[in-house]
Amino acid sequence: MRVALILLFLLFPSVSFSSTVIMGSIGEPKRLIPMLSTDSASSDISSLIFNGLLKYDKNLNIVGDLAESFKIEDEGKRINFYLRKNILWQDGVEFTARDVFFTYKKLTDGTVATPYSGDFLLIKDVKILNKYIISVEYKVPFAPALPSWMMGIIPEHILKGKDLNTDIFNRHPIGTGPYKLLRWKAGQEIVLVANPLYFRDRPRIDKVIYRIIPDASTMLLELYTGHIDMMGLNPMQYIYEFKRKVREKFQVFITPSTGFTYVGFNLRVKLFSDERVRKAICYAIDREKIANTILLGYSDVYDCIYSPRSFAFQKKKIYSYDPEKARKLLREAGFSDNNKDGYLDKDGKRFEFTILTNQGNTDRNYAAIMIQQFLKSVGIKINIRILEWQAFLRLLESGSFDAVLLGWQLGVDPDEYALWHSSQVKGFNFVYFKDKEVDKLLKKGRETFNINKRKEIYERINEIIMDKVPYIVLYFPRGISVVHKRFKGIEQEKAGIMYNFIEWWVPKNEQMYR
Repeated sequence: MRVALILLFLLFPSVSFSSTVIMGSIGEPKRLIPMLSTDSASSDISSLIFNGLLKYDKNLNIVGDLAESFKIEDEGKRINFYLRKNILWQDGVEFTARDVFFTYKKLTDGTVATPYSGDFLLIKDVKILNKYIISVEYKVPFAPALPSWMMGIIPEHILKGKDLNTDIFNRHPIGTGPYKLLRWKAGQEIVLVANPLYFRDRPRIDKVIYRIIPDASTMLLELYTGHIDMMGLNPMQYIYEFKRKVREKFQVFITPSTGFTYVGFNLRVKLFSDERVRKAICYAIDREKIANTILLGYSDVYDCIYSPRSFAFQKKKIYSYDPEKARKLLREAGFSDNNKDGYLDKDGKRFEFTILTNQGNTDRNYAAIMIQQFLKSVGIKINIRILEWQAFLRLLESGSFDAVLLGWQLGVDPDEYALWHSSQVKGFNFVYFKDKEVDKLLKKGRETFNINKRKEIYERINEIIMDKVPYIVLYFPRGISVVHKRFKGIEQEKAGIMYNFIEWWVPKNEQMYR
């Protein structure tokens, strides 16, 4: 009977869906191969299609996923992964250690445009011991090794000999995960359906629809009218709109911050090559006022680059709002209002630059407007350019920007090699930050297992970066998610609400065909 149902699903994947969840997304994914999924929209969808060897449980403990278990040997220099048996790719082919080895080779061969390769370049050798055991040996002990193997594994039998950067697989993925791609209508929606071959319990939600709605206000209207079931709210929407309308129909989940919103300077731009200028801009911005005005108490302001979930997180406040100090630093850097027009200039050029941010995130849009006013008060003219997500990413990748207003969702481990190491300037280090001491410390932090020693290392990294100011960390926003009340089984834990998504369910009398 199970075989017959699986064959029916594979031949006619659009039949008989009993429960559907429609999620609102401001951005459209770019590429769904896990090692190429660098934006949140791509990562969210990719994570439902692919699995890593490991994952976090609800309490952020590392547990097996495709690997049933693992064993660390040789003082952290070797990890043996014992893979689950009888796992099938979504096309029915068996998953084996060869797929893990293939994924590793693609991450490190230099032809794949992935920002995640740094974690895997420290590997000395990978050996397939048998069909279900793979051994990974590192050149040196590597503390963040386990989280790195949460990277989604890709199928050798489909992608061998292919160019991952351009292959159609990016839009037609085949994974081992709980959901498989049914269709992708560019600019409109992405539809996933439950994978009947999934090695864990079959997801209880049959269909997942990601509707691409670039405007947050439009998305909220779609929530009210029942055209989407869940979305993230910004604090203004939550306090001034959501509470007064259809709140009784929804569950609200307010989660601690997992990252920060920041202004990042393109350090290749001459205007930002002077550290005093970057510090002056930081002093000129009242971050507390921005956070309280826009996020209405649902955020915190700290000068720290780590997730609040990390052991390296520090509740430090180094830069207070001080426009006089900002003006002093700008004078020291050679800027003055020679034209008497209210704006500073130097060498005949006005102090003017453009901040890029993405469409659909009203918090960032409002923050940009407030920053514009704060900087105007010290004689700096800024322009704001709001772009559709994919257009924004293209400028980011090409380095064609002055400054960006963006956010990071950060991992539990404080290793931020991909963000700050000088070798990563073609990847996530798109601000072109380079510092020899930080490079050395990042390497040392990866090779140190003692928590207290690692904490000292990452505290020093944070100290240097705060002093150099490649970023202005504006605030740590808390998450506000709403989900229709017909969805049951949702649990809010340290890992958030999506960690047990395959266990969500809808009572039969409330199920909707869509």
